[in-house]
Amino acid sequence: MLRFVIPKGSFEEKTLALMDAADLRIVRGSEREYHGTVDDPRIDRISLLRPQEIPRYIEEGFFDMGLTGLDWVEETGAKVEVLAELPYTKSYIGGKVKVVLAVAEVAGVEAAEELAPDSRVSTEYPNLTKRFFDELGIPVKIFLSYGATEAKVPEIVDAIVDVTETGSTLRRNGMKIVATLLESPALLIANPQSFADPAKRTAMEEIKILLLGAISASGRVLVKMNVKEGDLQAVVAVLPSMEAPTISRLAEEGFLAIETVVARTEINTLIPTLKAKGATGILEIPITKIVD
Repeated sequence: MLRFVIPKGSFEEKTLALMDAADLRIVRGSEREYHGTVDDPRIDRISLLRPQEIPRYIEEGFFDMGLTGLDWVEETGAKVEVLAELPYTKSYIGGKVKVVLAVAEVAGVEAAEELAPDSRVSTEYPNLTKRFFDELGIPVKIFLSYGATEAKVPEIVDAIVDVTETGSTLRRNGMKIVATLLESPALLIANPQSFADPAKRTAMEEIKILLLGAISASGRVLVKMNVKEGDLQAVVAVLPSMEAPTISRLAEEGFLAIETVVARTEINTLIPTLKAKGATGILEIPITKIVD
């Protein structure tokens, strides 16, 4: 039913893992193939393209829906329907990237407003960059970059507008961030005409639920345990949970069962603490989806 497109390149590995976690595993003849299938009746075909291209292709109706970044929706100006924000980056689940203005550490520039008129700026985002400097009232010369943007400072250009997660690559190359143009999450987007079709819209909403559920579950585990009634308050007091833990009575008199969801990063220190507070039969169970 749906023609789906996802980003190829730096976001590819994490996107494939997300699709797999959502039980939308993509099958291709090889890792180099640009098209594949999903064993799901809602997805007719899936393709992998550069994220820069995806918004325009969805706008033009070549695809019904897809994944890309807010940065490329803003850069291309594509008219698409935003179905959901998906907080993940090429490195981890739960974050956004930033489009930033950076200069050489030795340049003596502390803010975008201090950049001299007619400065040379290299970027993969010429439209975002032009709008930014137009709003500041500073004329600059923009050079389109095809990669390794930070390597062009200071010999070729005076500044760059580039995407970053932590800024560490920029710092390693002797640069500093002086402005943030945009915080860019990953987006699930759709062609407006496809979204207006009731059957396709229903399919899109169902896929959105699966993807968001997989992201919500990432990095979390279900913990179950038994506890004597007298130890209940002490155990509950140390439980970090999404909501109040579920508590139920066991067949054995005086015992209760507790279950709750916690961050995987906390589990190694939590289990010994729970045992010390009186919990027994502690189980750690992986979670694939959490749907609110």
